[in-house]
Formats: sequence, C-alpha cells, structure tokens
Amino acid sequence: MPIPLFNSIASWLLKKRYHQIELFLKYPAEVQEEVLDQLLEIAEDTEIGKKYDFQSIEDYKTFKNRLPIVTYEEVEPLIERTRRGEQNLFWPTSIKWFAKSSGTTNAKSKFIPVSTEALEDCHYKSGKDLLCLYLNNNEDSQLFTGKSLRLGGSKELYQDNGSVFGDLSAILIDNMPLWAEFSSTPSNKVSLMSEWESKLKAIIKESTQENVTSLAGVPSWMLVLLNNVIQETGKDHLFQVWENLEVYFHGGVNFSPYKDQYKKLLPRKSFKYYEIYNASEGFFAIQDRNGADDLLLMLDYGIFYEFIPMDVYGTEQQEAIPLWEVKINVNYAIIITTNAGLWRYKIGDTVRFTSISPYRIKITGRTKHHINVFGEELIIENAEEALKSICKKTGAEIKDYTAGPVFMDGNEKGAHEWIIEFRTPPKDLAYFTEFLDNALKSLNSDYEAKRYNNITLKSPKVHMARENLFYDWLKAKDKLGGQHKIPRLSNKRDYIEELLHMNK
Repeated sequence: MPIPLFNSIASWLLKKRYHQIELFLKYPAEVQEEVLDQLLEIAEDTEIGKKYDFQSIEDYKTFKNRLPIVTYEEVEPLIERTRRGEQNLFWPTSIKWFAKSSGTTNAKSKFIPVSTEALEDCHYKSGKDLLCLYLNNNEDSQLFTGKSLRLGGSKELYQDNGSVFGDLSAILIDNMPLWAEFSSTPSNKVSLMSEWESKLKAIIKESTQENVTSLAGVPSWMLVLLNNVIQETGKDHLFQVWENLEVYFHGGVNFSPYKDQYKKLLPRKSFKYYEIYNASEGFFAIQDRNGADDLLLMLDYGIFYEFIPMDVYGTEQQEAIPLWEVKINVNYAIIITTNAGLWRYKIGDTVRFTSISPYRIKITGRTKHHINVFGEELIIENAEEALKSICKKTGAEIKDYTAGPVFMDGNEKGAHEWIIEFRTPPKDLAYFTEFLDNALKSLNSDYEAKRYNNITLKSPKVHMARENLFYDWLKAKDKLGGQHKIPRLSNKRDYIEELLHMNK
C-alpha cells in the first residue's frame, strides 16, 4: 500500500474513535458505573467473585463496603497460584502474561497479571487513542508517512510453569498487532535486546536509516538515546537526522526537568510534546490538547477508578470515593479495579484533578515517594516545581536527582539531603541551595512551617554528583534502560547512602 494512502486510511480509522471518546466525556459517571457492573458480572464465577458474592452487588456502595482495598502483598498469594497454573481465581479468562515490575524501590519484584482483555481493551486501545487525540488536534499531521521510534525497557520474556513474565513493554511487543509493528522502529529483535549499551548502538544503527516522524519513551532514557544519536551522526540537532519529526509521546517521569534539554535537540516551535500515563497495571490518561500540562482520564478501558484523599491516606479516617465525588486541587491516591483481575488495588500513584468537566489530572507522585519524616509532606510535584524555577533563575540544567531525610540526632535538628547531577551546574551551589529552600517554602506550607526559625528542619544539604553517578548506580543494580527510574524522594536514607558512597 502506498504510504500516503496508508496515512490517510489510518488517520480516518483513528478519528472515528473520537465519537466514542465523546461519550465518556459527556457521561463520565454512567460510563464508570457501567465498567464496574461489567467487571463484576464477568468475574462473578471466579474464586474471588464467589468469596465476595459479586452476583448480589448491585451498586457502588455495596461494592465499596464489601471488598477491601488491597496492596500487592495482599493479592500476591492469588497471583502466585495463577503463575503456577491455576486459573479462574480473580479473572475468568486464562491469564498467561505477567508484567514484572522494574522499579528501583523494591528488591522484591511484583508480577502484575495481564489478561487478553487488558491487552486489547486497555493497552492497545490506548495506543490507538493517543494517536486519535493527536490527529484530532493536528489535522495536517503526516505521522503515518514515517515510523515511530519507540524506546521501551524491553528485555527477554521468561517462561515459568506455562506462564510468561517480563517487562510490560516486552509483552506488548510480543503481542503487537501488525499495524503497530509496521509503523515502528527499531525492529522487535532490537527492541527486545537485554543489554542496554549494545541495544543503544543497535537502535541508533537501525533508526537513523528510517524516516522517523515520532518518538515514544521515558524522557530520561530517551534523552540518553538522542544525545548519542547527535554524537554518532555529528549533526547539530535531530531535524538534521529526521527532518519530518513532529511529536514526542512521553511518560513515566515528570517531563519538566528535561524539557529545556529537548528543546535544544529539537529546535522547532511547531514540534509537539504529548504526555501519557501508563503502568504495568493499566493505561490511565492521555494529554488531549496541544500544549496542555494535564491529562484526560480515559474512562472506558475496563478500569474502574476510586480515590483516597492523601490527607487521610493510611489513617483510620481513610475512605475511598468514586470519580464523581472528586474535587479539583486535592491530592489523591489512586485505587483501581481492572479487567486483569485487580480488585480495589492500591497502585501507589497520586494525582490531582485540574478539571472535572471533563476529568483531567496531573500526576503528583507516589504514595511511598515523598518525605514526611518531620510532618513536612514534601511530594514529588513540589520538588519538580522548585527545581524547575531554580533552573530558570540560575541557568542550571539538572540531569538526575534524589533526596532523603537527615534524621534528628539528640539536640541536632533534622534536614533534607539532596544529591543532584547537573548537565549545566550552577555557578554558586550555596545560592542554589538557598533558592531551593525558599522555593519549597513557597510551594509547601507544611515544609515552610517546619523550617520556620529552624524549628524542626535546618537548611537542606545539597551535594553535586559526579558525572554519570546515577547511570553507574543503576548499572550496578542491572537496571539500565527504558522503564527504570531514579527514586526522587524517600523517607529512608538507603538511596542517599549508596549514592554518597559512589560519589567519589
């Protein structure tokens, strides 16, 4: 099929989906209630469906009162039984695939069930919707005249008692529809390479020969790839390598600290950036407007959403609410019920609603990735905003960072300790540190209160990391590549201590 004709047909098919999206924009509560009803009906004869008598649940209130909110550790026994070959425990159709978590925070891996329904009605559907929303906003797009350069954290898949586990990206590539494979680079063979540094060279070799029109991947690792492309080709910017590049689809980490660096590599005002929000447990939200900094929550992917306000999260007052009861500008922990058999599951992410008509969100961090040793409630969103404003003020550029507490010792007050790897360091680290402290005070009243007259917290301590410290730290843990992330904030000193030891 000629490329221009393929571009026209693909664009037409994807735009047809927009009418279905308009349905949940207009009737969000009704669509979510229907999702819950369908999930309960489908799973009523599973072991968990019989245990909680799904058949008799007729409304959200009964569902909420009957089923407990759970963590991975609480559902792990059922997942392990399924991995050993048992079926119909928490979802009726056979579950063969398990996405192995790839975070840096837990030594113990999680194995998230991935059903056929989750693949088709969530992960792949979201990929089409991302393109649908982008094309709806950009009528003159030539996206399908070229290929998408995808950068996943894919490693090989492993067989175990008839089940298969690996990175979610590897599972998606292994099951990828032909249309997606046809329009992507590098090849599946290269995408599934396990050794990151060899894979990087292979991706550059393949992709620089293609007409790449879009990029897709985690900003931190994509930046490593793109800088290597510039180095290998000797070009000044990426449009000299791929002249038809028009959009970067990104997710996984906050984009703000990286945006200025991308603008240098992609110096064209018409170039677009589109954010997504996905995880091993599902695909949740997509940026639906050019230039927006919030994401449209997708309500018809077989996922039912609940939310716990973070000011009561983990307390006796903790109570989940459905989508139709949320308010804007409140920080919530997300609870999901999915078409892969996760029932009222704590995913560990936090969001804030910027709009409820339609429902749009901003990702604010992780329930475990914050510093609250002294009641300061410092979340990732605060840290990212503070660092963004400092870099603008000082001309510094940040490559990576992490922060943790300095615990009180006798009469010695506590503090926050930061390790920051700069691409462009500040001229005066003391001034940078002072600015960071003041920026955090302006963004977080709890932090400001604890810093008042050094009542609880002293000024933060900031260390300048040596070049490639975080890269070497991940390499030592065999965690190089697409889906692995640096833990930004922690209530413990584990990461800080390890990094300080290596920062020599």
